[in-house]
Amino acid sequence: MYKGILHTHTLVVTLFLLIYVVKTILLLGNRNDLLQKFTKTFKVPEMIVSALFLITGIYLVTQQPLGGSYDYLLWIKLAMVFASIPLAVIGFKKSNKILAALSLLLITGSYGLAEVYHKKKAVNAETTVASNDGKGLYEANCSVCHGNDGKLGLAGAKDLSASALDVAAMKEIILHGKGAMPASTINDEQAQMVADYVNSNLKGK
Repeated sequence: MYKGILHTHTLVVTLFLLIYVVKTILLLGNRNDLLQKFTKTFKVPEMIVSALFLITGIYLVTQQPLGGSYDYLLWIKLAMVFASIPLAVIGFKKSNKILAALSLLLITGSYGLAEVYHKKKAVNAETTVASNDGKGLYEANCSVCHGNDGKLGLAGAKDLSASALDVAAMKEIILHGKGAMPASTINDEQAQMVADYVNSNLKGK
């Protein structure tokens, strides 16, 4: 489910930005007749895209593992997104070029900030791997989504306590990822330690 919603969110965000880029260009270019025609033609699709944008975005935020030092970036991104919506509505309704351009700038900037947030989270996870034991590696890289007991299930994570995978299959998924789970930044030896830890301490518990 998480993977499907993530792909849907990516698609509707792209469509949302495309619609607002076109509308902003038309407004800034004083092409009011074309803007009105475009707005009328795409009124229903725009409403659907906007609704899906908010619904899928809210769901993905609720699935984000919070508690890190970079979470403030996520909240700034959300503030930018929600600020851009009323600015866009007022800007296009009043034909206010400044508000429309500011709205587009905020919504575009919010996704740049999202990329920074995810990269910093990945780097932070990598640098916290200071131990070479399976438990420490698991807690640094896996527990945020799987939980310390393997049952958390955040962001679509599988219940490791109920896994039927053997150690080799676990190691393969840790190294290369599967579904919504990305490939890990740990090396082959560390992946083996994590798989052994999961198999011995979490599986079947």
